[in-house]
Amino acid sequence: MYWNQRRIAARRTLPFAHDTVASARTGLTVACGKVAALVAHHPDSFPLYTHEGRWKHDGPAWTNWCEGFLGGQMWIFAEIAGETPRELGDVEMWRSRAGHYTDLVEERQHDDQVHDLGFVLCPTWLRRWEVTGDEVARQVVITGGRTLATRFNTAGRFLRSFLAPDSTFIDIMMNVGLIAIAGLESGDEQLLTIAEQHAATTRKYLVRGDGSVSHEGIFDLATGEFLRQSSQQGWRHDSSWARGLAWSLYGFTSLYALTGDPRWLATAELNADYWIEHTSGDPVPPNDFDEPDPVRRWESSAAACAAGGLIMLAALVDNGEKPDRYLRRADTTLRRLCEP
Repeated sequence: MYWNQRRIAARRTLPFAHDTVASARTGLTVACGKVAALVAHHPDSFPLYTHEGRWKHDGPAWTNWCEGFLGGQMWIFAEIAGETPRELGDVEMWRSRAGHYTDLVEERQHDDQVHDLGFVLCPTWLRRWEVTGDEVARQVVITGGRTLATRFNTAGRFLRSFLAPDSTFIDIMMNVGLIAIAGLESGDEQLLTIAEQHAATTRKYLVRGDGSVSHEGIFDLATGEFLRQSSQQGWRHDSSWARGLAWSLYGFTSLYALTGDPRWLATAELNADYWIEHTSGDPVPPNDFDEPDPVRRWESSAAACAAGGLIMLAALVDNGEKPDRYLRRADTTLRRLCEP
């Protein structure tokens, strides 16, 4: 979703298997068709959840964290359409649509009520800035990073979740990069400090020694003292929610790509090792690795996010067999996700 792509591209060209590339292109074409139908039948809607197996467009939203994904997909379609126009359609059509859905979330740069601004602004306004060099887009990204940084608790050194002032989520590792980017672009060292202190707090209290993660951390607001791990999504407070682990793997990898701090790389590798160990039978995990009889057997979004993190790691790591190991699991995950 966000990282220094030029740096990663310069590190290594990733040798995906031929059948994986073919499967991914088929999946991309299917996704393109679904998004085209979605914007035609439900213009200016942002699907957040499903009802009886179908997207629900007109119900209440309990939080606004998915609005950047639709425009982000369109920017990707535009990029790939420039290479293979017969598969994905006209590049200018997708650029126009991407720009429109990016414009729809412009005001979110000022939204201080959520911890999810990276999810909203990085696939849209950051991508627009990367593609076009537009200074307005750059300023939206910087403003969004500054807005997100206002959620920082100085005593506990964490960014609070939308749930409560004493709560932080592992999800925020997917958003903290927005603050780091704003700091790097504006030269504001305080923003970089906030991003790094939140990552350090997350690493210390939410990432466990075996590489698994807790979804939530609870702090004493008066002293900043860490009190306990918790979970709003996983099976138990001490279990390992699969998507939370993917958030951590991807988020720490992204922050390493932005800053070069070896602490974030070490944490991402710890997460990756746990992920690979616990997906040896099926690269798509259940909702929680520890749940004995999972109600949701396959958590495809967690698998997709983890595959992205593993691909980044494979490009960034120069350490024996690790790049090949990460790439192999990403490769099998992509093929599995692209099955009918």
